[in-house]
Amino acid sequence: MGGAHGPGRAATWTAMVNRAYDHARPAVRFGDLTWTGRELLDRAAGAADWLDTLGPQPGAPVPALIATSADALALVIGGAGSGHPLAPLGVRMTAHEIAAVVGETRGHLLLAQPEFADLGRQVADLSGRRLRIVPELRCGSRALTADPGALAAVLHTSGTTGLPKPVPMSQARLAARARINGHLCALGPDSFYGGSAPFHHIAGLGNLAVALAAGALVTGLPRFTVEGWTLLRDLGTTHTSMVPAMLETLLAAGQARHETLRTLQYGGAPVRPGTLRRTYEAMPGVRMLNMFGQTEGSPISVLTPEDHREAVAGRAELLRSVGRPAPGVELRVHGAGPDGVGEIHARAGHFFRVDAEGWLHSGDLGRVAQDGYLYLLGRRTDMIIRGGENVHPLEVETVVAAHPGVADVAVTGVADERLGQTVIAFVVPADPGAPPEPAALTAHTRARLSGFKIPVRWWFVDALPRNANGKVVRARLREPARP
Repeated sequence: MGGAHGPGRAATWTAMVNRAYDHARPAVRFGDLTWTGRELLDRAAGAADWLDTLGPQPGAPVPALIATSADALALVIGGAGSGHPLAPLGVRMTAHEIAAVVGETRGHLLLAQPEFADLGRQVADLSGRRLRIVPELRCGSRALTADPGALAAVLHTSGTTGLPKPVPMSQARLAARARINGHLCALGPDSFYGGSAPFHHIAGLGNLAVALAAGALVTGLPRFTVEGWTLLRDLGTTHTSMVPAMLETLLAAGQARHETLRTLQYGGAPVRPGTLRRTYEAMPGVRMLNMFGQTEGSPISVLTPEDHREAVAGRAELLRSVGRPAPGVELRVHGAGPDGVGEIHARAGHFFRVDAEGWLHSGDLGRVAQDGYLYLLGRRTDMIIRGGENVHPLEVETVVAAHPGVADVAVTGVADERLGQTVIAFVVPADPGAPPEPAALTAHTRARLSGFKIPVRWWFVDALPRNANGKVVRARLREPARP
């Protein structure tokens, strides 16, 4: 599973954006506001001028409470091209959670857009940082430049098992990611990208950075809603990204129709065969891609548009995989046991956090089938050991989620005197008024998995506990007290 693993061409992300937007075509559109490419670069230069006046430590990440908007994009571009890389933070987290992250950063500054001023003041008080509210950005004329090894921006991991960790995104590696993702998504100057992932997330700024490097027209939403999707549709967007749960929400509301959409990128979970068929009906000709990756590096593997068409034509099992290695990615299954399962390691020039030999340690367990498709089995730290047998929650969840009566599911292990651990499941029913019978779920699962993987108890809940990035927090899955 070979591929080049060096940082690739020395072009910087800032240089790619400069080349892509030195024109008079529309570049960003938010509500009634539209900037041309030249205006976007001029505002970014003005943002760089403003950042200079704040006296940040050169090269040090500047934490910022900002959300998807024209100003936020100008700030990121300006920061990347002036040696003041921004580190967007999750504005939906509590002040205490944000302050803990800010406290780990160098420097003395904290930025906040006006709508987050109150939150910014709380975080500044807790972290001892100096708060500066982002003003109306003026145009500037300076050239934005950067060295390949300089930081372009910093994102943070989700923090499901602890404090979110910083992921530095160098100019050269972000440029490499932009080239690969842009190619896979067929993004170009004639594209119109619009998404709804949080700005501080790899699916938010990470995907916007790809669209910007491709010279696409860009818009976005602060959060996903059915109404927001209809706005993106009415604007004529051609590219977007989401998680399958969003897609199912749109289908259930009868609002998935989108005639101009060319590419729909998703991740985080498999898409159901029935959902995929209905998506093709609502979005004629759309290219579906499942990209597996994480903040530290993405994509690791890709389930291509051709794979999705094959799945609809009869190879539905492909949808349980995350495809084959992305272009240029070298993949290995580290420490594989007799079942072929081990931790997924990957090496490529577009990964941000790697070891001395260039390997990204994903923390995800998986196996590679003979045809080269990668199947994930969950996080290494989530594995359940039942009577000496390894149970991977994601494998069980994927099977249970295919039941028509299940809207969402999380599987975890609980202590058991005889077996050490046993398997239980928390299910969000598709119809809260008529949840599926536990016996039916057991039979559905037993037909597809070995007996030791079957949940021994099924708990029906209104929602699963998730963090600010939408990931399930397994530590908060608790069984109700039993008499």
